[in-house]
Amino acid sequence: MAQAAFEELVEDFEFLDDWEDRYRLVIEEGKAMVPLDPALKVPATKVEGCASQVWLHVKTEAGVLHFDGESDAMIVNGLIAVLRKLYNGLPLSGVLAVDARAEMERLGLTDHLSAQRSNGLRAMVERIRATAAESV
Repeated sequence: MAQAAFEELVEDFEFLDDWEDRYRLVIEEGKAMVPLDPALKVPATKVEGCASQVWLHVKTEAGVLHFDGESDAMIVNGLIAVLRKLYNGLPLSGVLAVDARAEMERLGLTDHLSAQRSNGLRAMVERIRATAAESV
């Protein structure tokens, strides 16, 4: 079950017929995020497997997952924002129950992501899920 914020995003996407408009919305979501604290842009938070520079600061508190992130690529920054809507605030067991691929397909973006971006998205999801699994 996705977060309410993600469900709202799905509803917004349903009104957009053109995949380029969907990309624009993803980019806008990324621009609306607070930039990651530069002190958190360290090797431990860097996500390997992404063509662009990506940092995710994933933490758990009282059995709930929270994360912030940033990328030097606008579309990837937007994908981080989308993942935040999907996962932030979920209990750890809920994080592990989310089928991120299926949820992203609901947005209609997966068919239009390049192989590199798809790999990067997968790497980000794996980092989030690994942190949740380690903390359960």
